[in-house]
Amino acid sequence: MFYLTLILCFVLSVIITPLIKKLAFVIGATDQPNQRKVHQSIMPRLGGLAIFISFLTGMIILQPENHSLPAILLGCLIIVLTGLLDDLYELPAKYKLIGQVFAALSVIFVGNLQVMFINLPFGGQLQFGLFSIPFTLLWIVGITNAINLIDGLDGLAAGVSSIALITISVIAFIQGNLFVVAVGLVVLASTLGFLIYNFHPAKIFMGDTGALFLGFIISVLSLLGFKNVTFISFIIPVIVLGVPISDTIFAIIRRIVEKKPLSAPDKSHLHHCLLRIGYSHRQTVLIIYAMAACFGLFALIFSFAKLWGALLLIIVLLLLIELFAESVGLIGKDFHPLLKFIRGFLEPAGKNR
Repeated sequence: MFYLTLILCFVLSVIITPLIKKLAFVIGATDQPNQRKVHQSIMPRLGGLAIFISFLTGMIILQPENHSLPAILLGCLIIVLTGLLDDLYELPAKYKLIGQVFAALSVIFVGNLQVMFINLPFGGQLQFGLFSIPFTLLWIVGITNAINLIDGLDGLAAGVSSIALITISVIAFIQGNLFVVAVGLVVLASTLGFLIYNFHPAKIFMGDTGALFLGFIISVLSLLGFKNVTFISFIIPVIVLGVPISDTIFAIIRRIVEKKPLSAPDKSHLHHCLLRIGYSHRQTVLIIYAMAACFGLFALIFSFAKLWGALLLIIVLLLLIELFAESVGLIGKDFHPLLKFIRGFLEPAGKNR
Protein backbone atom coordinates (compact mmCIF):
# COMPACT_ATOMS: atom_id res chain seq x y z
CA MET A 1 0.00 0.00 0.00
CA PHE A 2 2.79 2.41 0.93
CA TYR A 3 4.79 1.91 -2.27
CA LEU A 4 1.64 2.10 -4.40
CA THR A 5 0.82 5.42 -2.72
CA LEU A 6 4.27 6.79 -3.57
CA ILE A 7 3.82 5.74 -7.21
CA LEU A 8 0.36 7.33 -7.23
CA CYS A 9 1.72 10.62 -5.83
CA PHE A 10 4.45 10.69 -8.49
CA VAL A 11 2.03 9.88 -11.35
CA LEU A 12 -0.58 12.32 -10.06
CA SER A 13 2.02 15.10 -9.95
CA VAL A 14 3.08 14.26 -13.53
CA ILE A 15 -0.54 14.34 -14.71
CA ILE A 16 -1.79 17.49 -12.99
CA THR A 17 1.27 19.72 -13.48
CA PRO A 18 0.35 20.48 -17.14
CA LEU A 19 -3.19 21.28 -15.97
CA ILE A 20 -1.83 23.65 -13.33
CA LYS A 21 0.30 25.25 -16.05
CA LYS A 22 -2.83 26.06 -18.07
CA LEU A 23 -4.59 27.33 -14.94
CA ALA A 24 -1.65 29.63 -14.15
CA PHE A 25 -1.95 31.35 -17.53
CA VAL A 26 -5.74 31.67 -17.16
CA ILE A 27 -5.64 33.32 -13.71
CA GLY A 28 -2.48 35.35 -14.39
CA ALA A 29 -0.10 33.53 -12.04
CA THR A 30 2.90 34.17 -14.27
CA ASP A 31 6.48 35.33 -13.79
CA GLN A 32 7.57 38.31 -15.88
CA PRO A 33 11.25 38.50 -16.94
CA ASN A 34 13.34 41.36 -15.52
CA GLN A 35 16.99 42.28 -14.85
CA ARG A 36 17.14 40.15 -11.68
CA LYS A 37 15.82 36.97 -13.28
CA VAL A 38 17.45 34.43 -15.55
CA HIS A 39 14.49 33.47 -17.74
CA GLN A 40 13.67 35.57 -20.80
CA SER A 41 9.99 34.80 -21.36
CA ILE A 42 6.74 34.80 -19.39
CA MET A 43 6.53 31.63 -17.28
CA PRO A 44 3.64 30.08 -15.31
CA ARG A 45 4.58 29.91 -11.63
CA LEU A 46 1.92 27.89 -9.86
CA GLY A 47 3.63 24.49 -10.09
CA GLY A 48 3.86 24.09 -6.34
CA LEU A 49 0.11 23.55 -6.30
CA ALA A 50 0.63 20.25 -8.14
CA ILE A 51 3.16 19.17 -5.50
CA PHE A 52 0.77 20.08 -2.68
CA ILE A 53 -2.26 18.34 -4.23
CA SER A 54 -0.23 15.17 -4.78
CA PHE A 55 1.13 15.34 -1.23
CA LEU A 56 -2.34 15.88 0.23
CA THR A 57 -3.67 12.91 -1.73
CA GLY A 58 -0.90 10.74 -0.32
CA MET A 59 -1.67 11.85 3.23
CA ILE A 60 -5.38 11.10 2.80
CA ILE A 61 -4.59 7.59 1.55
CA LEU A 62 -1.88 6.72 4.07
CA GLN A 63 -3.19 8.61 7.12
CA PRO A 64 0.09 8.10 9.04
CA GLU A 65 -0.45 8.14 12.79
CA ASN A 66 0.96 11.13 14.62
CA HIS A 67 -0.74 13.62 16.92
CA SER A 68 0.92 16.50 15.04
CA LEU A 69 -0.43 15.55 11.59
CA PRO A 70 -3.62 17.70 11.65
CA ALA A 71 -1.56 20.72 12.74
CA ILE A 72 1.06 20.03 10.06
CA LEU A 73 -1.64 19.85 7.37
CA LEU A 74 -3.18 23.08 8.70
CA GLY A 75 0.22 24.77 8.54
CA CYS A 76 0.76 23.45 5.00
CA LEU A 77 -2.61 24.84 3.93
CA ILE A 78 -1.78 28.28 5.38
CA ILE A 79 1.66 28.36 3.74
CA VAL A 80 0.29 27.20 0.37
CA LEU A 81 -2.44 29.86 0.45
CA THR A 82 0.23 32.45 1.26
CA GLY A 83 2.34 31.30 -1.68
CA LEU A 84 -0.69 31.16 -3.96
CA LEU A 85 -1.63 34.75 -3.16
CA ASP A 86 1.97 35.83 -3.74
CA ASP A 87 2.09 34.05 -7.10
CA LEU A 88 -1.11 35.85 -8.08
CA TYR A 89 -0.58 39.32 -6.60
CA GLU A 90 3.13 39.52 -5.59
CA LEU A 91 2.49 40.21 -1.91
CA PRO A 92 4.73 42.61 0.02
CA ALA A 93 7.37 40.79 2.07
CA LYS A 94 5.68 41.60 5.39
CA TYR A 95 2.44 39.87 4.37
CA LYS A 96 4.35 36.78 3.23
CA LEU A 97 6.13 36.77 6.59
CA ILE A 98 2.81 37.00 8.44
CA GLY A 99 1.56 33.94 6.55
CA GLN A 100 4.74 32.03 7.38
CA VAL A 101 4.47 32.95 11.06
CA PHE A 102 0.84 31.81 11.26
CA ALA A 103 1.74 28.52 9.56
CA ALA A 104 4.59 27.98 12.02
CA LEU A 105 2.47 28.92 15.05
CA SER A 106 -0.23 26.44 14.00
CA VAL A 107 2.35 23.65 14.21
CA ILE A 108 3.85 24.96 17.44
CA PHE A 109 0.59 25.46 19.38
CA VAL A 110 -1.91 23.11 17.72
CA GLY A 111 0.63 20.36 17.05
CA ASN A 112 2.64 21.00 20.23
CA LEU A 113 5.86 20.87 18.24
CA GLN A 114 8.60 22.71 20.11
CA VAL A 115 12.30 22.26 20.73
CA MET A 116 12.28 22.22 24.54
CA PHE A 117 15.92 21.35 25.23
CA ILE A 118 19.15 20.02 23.77
CA ASN A 119 21.46 17.57 25.54
CA LEU A 120 24.92 19.15 25.54
CA PRO A 121 27.93 17.10 24.36
CA PHE A 122 29.88 17.40 27.64
CA GLY A 123 26.96 16.72 29.95
CA GLY A 124 23.88 18.62 31.09
CA GLN A 125 21.05 20.14 29.10
CA LEU A 126 20.38 23.45 27.40
CA GLN A 127 16.81 24.21 28.43
CA PHE A 128 15.11 26.72 26.13
CA GLY A 129 12.24 27.47 28.50
CA LEU A 130 10.39 30.56 27.30
CA PHE A 131 12.66 30.67 24.25
CA SER A 132 11.48 27.28 22.95
CA ILE A 133 8.64 28.88 20.99
CA PRO A 134 10.75 31.70 19.45
CA PHE A 135 13.53 29.22 18.63
CA THR A 136 11.12 26.79 16.91
CA LEU A 137 9.41 29.67 15.11
CA LEU A 138 12.75 31.02 13.90
CA TRP A 139 13.79 27.58 12.62
CA ILE A 140 10.57 27.01 10.64
CA VAL A 141 10.42 30.51 9.15
CA GLY A 142 14.17 30.54 8.47
CA ILE A 143 14.23 27.23 6.57
CA THR A 144 11.04 28.15 4.71
CA ASN A 145 12.71 31.31 3.42
CA ALA A 146 16.02 29.56 2.75
CA ILE A 147 14.38 27.21 0.26
CA ASN A 148 12.56 30.16 -1.26
CA LEU A 149 15.83 32.07 -1.74
CA ILE A 150 17.49 29.33 -3.79
CA ASP A 151 14.52 29.07 -6.15
CA GLY A 152 16.31 31.03 -8.84
CA LEU A 153 17.08 28.49 -11.59
CA ASP A 154 15.13 25.76 -13.36
CA GLY A 155 14.82 22.72 -11.11
CA LEU A 156 17.09 24.12 -8.42
CA ALA A 157 14.78 24.34 -5.40
CA ALA A 158 12.92 21.15 -6.36
CA GLY A 159 16.16 19.18 -6.77
CA VAL A 160 17.85 20.47 -3.62
CA SER A 161 14.66 19.87 -1.64
CA SER A 162 14.44 16.33 -3.03
CA ILE A 163 18.00 15.58 -1.92
CA ALA A 164 17.24 17.00 1.55
CA LEU A 165 14.06 14.89 1.76
CA ILE A 166 15.98 11.73 0.80
CA THR A 167 18.59 12.42 3.48
CA ILE A 168 16.04 13.21 6.19
CA SER A 169 14.02 10.10 5.29
CA VAL A 170 17.08 7.82 5.34
CA ILE A 171 18.27 9.10 8.73
CA ALA A 172 14.70 8.92 10.11
CA PHE A 173 14.44 5.31 8.89
CA ILE A 174 17.71 4.45 10.64
CA GLN A 175 16.36 6.03 13.82
CA GLY A 176 13.02 4.22 13.47
CA ASN A 177 10.89 7.34 12.93
CA LEU A 178 8.46 5.89 10.38
CA PHE A 179 6.12 8.90 10.40
CA VAL A 180 8.89 11.20 9.13
CA VAL A 181 9.86 8.54 6.56
CA ALA A 182 6.27 8.29 5.28
CA VAL A 183 5.67 12.04 5.01
CA GLY A 184 9.14 12.72 3.61
CA LEU A 185 8.84 10.13 0.84
CA VAL A 186 5.33 11.28 -0.12
CA VAL A 187 6.61 14.84 -0.52
CA LEU A 188 9.62 13.50 -2.43
CA ALA A 189 7.47 11.51 -4.88
CA SER A 190 5.23 14.53 -5.46
CA THR A 191 8.23 16.80 -6.03
CA LEU A 192 9.96 14.44 -8.46
CA GLY A 193 6.81 14.27 -10.59
CA PHE A 194 6.85 18.07 -10.85
CA LEU A 195 10.61 18.16 -11.47
CA ILE A 196 10.09 16.46 -14.86
CA TYR A 197 8.55 19.74 -16.05
CA ASN A 198 10.73 22.03 -13.96
CA PHE A 199 14.25 20.87 -14.88
CA HIS A 200 16.07 23.03 -17.45
CA PRO A 201 14.58 24.13 -19.75
CA ALA A 202 11.61 24.53 -17.41
CA LYS A 203 8.04 24.52 -18.68
CA ILE A 204 6.67 25.76 -15.36
CA PHE A 205 8.00 27.27 -12.11
CA MET A 206 6.95 26.08 -8.66
CA GLY A 207 6.52 29.70 -7.57
CA ASP A 208 6.21 30.70 -3.93
CA THR A 209 3.38 28.17 -3.66
CA GLY A 210 5.93 25.39 -4.05
CA ALA A 211 9.04 26.98 -2.53
CA LEU A 212 7.27 28.00 0.68
CA PHE A 213 5.51 24.64 0.96
CA LEU A 214 8.72 22.64 0.49
CA GLY A 215 10.65 24.87 2.90
CA PHE A 216 7.89 24.60 5.49
CA ILE A 217 7.43 20.83 5.32
CA ILE A 218 11.20 20.20 5.33
CA SER A 219 11.65 22.43 8.38
CA VAL A 220 8.86 20.62 10.22
CA LEU A 221 10.11 17.15 9.26
CA SER A 222 13.62 17.99 10.43
CA LEU A 223 12.22 19.10 13.81
CA LEU A 224 10.08 15.97 14.11
CA GLY A 225 13.06 13.81 13.33
CA PHE A 226 15.69 15.45 15.49
CA LYS A 227 14.10 17.51 18.30
CA ASN A 228 14.97 17.09 21.98
CA VAL A 229 18.13 15.14 21.22
CA THR A 230 21.84 15.68 21.62
CA PHE A 231 23.54 18.82 20.40
CA ILE A 232 25.43 16.75 17.83
CA SER A 233 22.24 15.18 16.48
CA PHE A 234 20.56 18.59 16.24
CA ILE A 235 23.30 19.68 13.85
CA ILE A 236 22.18 16.99 11.37
CA PRO A 237 19.26 18.96 9.83
CA VAL A 238 21.52 22.02 9.58
CA ILE A 239 24.00 19.98 7.52
CA VAL A 240 21.21 18.38 5.46
CA LEU A 241 20.03 21.86 4.48
CA GLY A 242 23.58 23.14 4.08
CA VAL A 243 23.07 24.62 0.60
CA PRO A 244 20.05 26.86 1.33
CA ILE A 245 21.22 27.72 4.86
CA SER A 246 24.76 28.69 3.83
CA ASP A 247 23.45 30.68 0.85
CA THR A 248 21.10 32.56 3.19
CA ILE A 249 23.83 33.22 5.78
CA PHE A 250 26.26 34.50 3.15
CA ALA A 251 23.51 36.69 1.69
CA ILE A 252 23.07 38.29 5.13
CA ILE A 253 26.84 38.74 5.55
CA ARG A 254 27.09 40.17 2.04
CA ARG A 255 24.43 42.77 2.75
CA ILE A 256 26.14 43.73 6.04
CA VAL A 257 29.55 44.05 4.33
CA GLU A 258 28.02 46.11 1.52
CA LYS A 259 25.93 48.12 4.04
CA LYS A 260 22.65 47.24 2.34
CA PRO A 261 19.27 46.41 3.93
CA LEU A 262 18.85 42.70 4.71
CA SER A 263 15.74 42.61 2.52
CA ALA A 264 17.51 44.17 -0.48
CA PRO A 265 17.43 41.88 -3.57
CA ASP A 266 20.64 41.14 -5.44
CA LYS A 267 22.18 38.82 -8.04
CA SER A 268 24.95 37.37 -5.89
CA HIS A 269 23.35 34.18 -4.61
CA LEU A 270 25.19 30.91 -5.16
CA HIS A 271 23.59 30.19 -8.52
CA HIS A 272 24.27 33.75 -9.72
CA CYS A 273 27.95 33.41 -8.79
CA LEU A 274 28.33 30.11 -10.65
CA LEU A 275 26.65 31.55 -13.73
CA ARG A 276 28.94 34.59 -13.57
CA ILE A 277 32.02 32.36 -13.45
CA GLY A 278 30.95 30.83 -16.76
CA TYR A 279 28.97 27.69 -15.98
CA SER A 280 25.85 27.08 -18.04
CA HIS A 281 22.37 27.04 -16.55
CA ARG A 282 22.22 23.24 -16.49
CA GLN A 283 25.81 22.90 -15.20
CA THR A 284 25.12 25.33 -12.36
CA VAL A 285 22.06 23.36 -11.25
CA LEU A 286 23.94 20.05 -11.40
CA ILE A 287 26.87 21.52 -9.41
CA ILE A 288 24.50 22.65 -6.67
CA TYR A 289 22.79 19.24 -6.75
CA ALA A 290 26.22 17.67 -6.18
CA MET A 291 26.87 20.06 -3.30
CA ALA A 292 23.50 19.21 -1.74
CA ALA A 293 24.30 15.50 -2.11
CA CYS A 294 27.68 16.04 -0.40
CA PHE A 295 25.95 17.81 2.48
CA GLY A 296 23.51 14.88 2.69
CA LEU A 297 26.41 12.41 2.80
CA PHE A 298 28.13 14.50 5.48
CA ALA A 299 24.90 14.46 7.51
CA LEU A 300 24.61 10.68 7.18
CA ILE A 301 28.22 10.15 8.30
CA PHE A 302 27.69 12.72 11.05
CA SER A 303 24.73 10.74 12.44
CA PHE A 304 27.08 7.81 13.16
CA ALA A 305 30.08 9.83 14.37
CA LYS A 306 31.30 9.97 17.96
CA LEU A 307 31.67 13.32 19.71
CA TRP A 308 35.21 14.28 18.68
CA GLY A 309 34.76 12.89 15.19
CA ALA A 310 31.59 14.93 14.80
CA LEU A 311 33.32 18.10 15.99
CA LEU A 312 36.16 17.49 13.52
CA LEU A 313 33.64 17.02 10.71
CA ILE A 314 31.98 20.33 11.62
CA ILE A 315 35.32 22.18 11.50
CA VAL A 316 36.28 20.62 8.15
CA LEU A 317 32.84 21.35 6.69
CA LEU A 318 32.88 24.99 7.82
CA LEU A 319 36.34 25.52 6.32
CA LEU A 320 35.28 23.95 3.01
CA ILE A 321 32.14 26.12 2.89
CA GLU A 322 34.13 29.30 3.55
CA LEU A 323 36.79 28.42 0.96
CA PHE A 324 34.16 27.68 -1.66
CA ALA A 325 32.20 30.86 -0.84
CA GLU A 326 35.32 33.01 -1.18
CA SER A 327 36.46 31.30 -4.39
CA VAL A 328 33.15 31.96 -6.20
CA GLY A 329 32.65 35.45 -4.72
CA LEU A 330 29.59 34.59 -2.65
CA ILE A 331 30.34 37.29 -0.08
CA GLY A 332 31.95 39.74 -2.48
CA LYS A 333 34.51 39.84 -5.27
CA ASP A 334 37.23 41.21 -2.98
CA PHE A 335 36.28 39.45 0.25
CA HIS A 336 38.81 36.58 0.61
CA PRO A 337 40.21 36.58 4.19
CA LEU A 338 40.73 32.80 4.45
CA LEU A 339 42.19 32.49 0.95
CA LYS A 340 44.56 35.38 1.65
CA PHE A 341 45.63 33.76 4.91
CA ILE A 342 46.36 30.44 3.17
CA ARG A 343 48.27 32.15 0.38
CA GLY A 344 50.24 34.19 2.91
CA PHE A 345 51.06 31.02 4.81
CA LEU A 346 52.12 29.08 1.72
CA GLU A 347 54.20 31.82 0.04
CA PRO A 348 56.92 32.04 2.76
CA ALA A 349 57.08 28.25 2.82
CA GLY A 350 57.66 28.27 -0.96
CA LYS A 351 60.39 30.94 -0.67
CA ASN A 352 62.22 28.97 2.05
CA ARG A 353 62.66 26.13 -0.37
